[in-house]
Amino acid sequence: MSKIKFRHELKFFINHLQYFTIRQRLRNLMLPDEHAGPTGEYHIRSLYFDDISNSALHDKLGGYRDRKKYRIRIYNGKDKVIHFEKKLKRMDYIAKLKAPLTREMYNRIMAGDYEVLNVPDKPLFMEIYNEMHDNLLRPKVIVDYVREPYVCHNGNVRITFDKDLRTGLHAVDIFDPELAPVKAIDEDLIILEVKYDEYIPGHIQTVLQLEGLNRQSASKYVICRKFLKYNSWEDY
Repeated sequence: MSKIKFRHELKFFINHLQYFTIRQRLRNLMLPDEHAGPTGEYHIRSLYFDDISNSALHDKLGGYRDRKKYRIRIYNGKDKVIHFEKKLKRMDYIAKLKAPLTREMYNRIMAGDYEVLNVPDKPLFMEIYNEMHDNLLRPKVIVDYVREPYVCHNGNVRITFDKDLRTGLHAVDIFDPELAPVKAIDEDLIILEVKYDEYIPGHIQTVLQLEGLNRQSASKYVICRKFLKYNSWEDY
């Protein structure tokens, strides 16, 4: 497995007025992410997994500083790029490991055939396979949103506006053409994420004015799991 690189990550809830103000200023200082389309956005859909004890959920709710999550992620609803990812949190730092899946591998996983991940020369697949075998890691909830990303090479800063957060309720097939995700957050709220290596350049800090924003700790996974619980009477 490749060396793990940890980065800083800050998250904030902002309203549309704050979004328009910050975005307008950032456009003069940062570049759009190369993966963004003509609109400057792309669609993200993730299928989050958790074990029989819902460890990822409860570790987050319990405020544990060291934790992990597993998810399958696609972009713009297509199967050209499918990744199985592990997101790590260590104190105030985050890291992400990922390995590509084919559509056939995805289909087999969703059919309950986890042997497709039993690949000894791929450590991340083996880790997930063992989690599925030993701890009954299983699909839990779909998380769906639109991302508007900006980048700055100085400090390796990445700033994203995540909009229209939705959940698939009980559905777990991210390619289901009948999937109709429902809003999981107040429609006026946008999630601003700031990721960087060692520092944020001063001119970007000035534009963001982070000290005046509402920093939040709840992950999109937790927001969607809690929405599912409170709107379907489902127990964790």
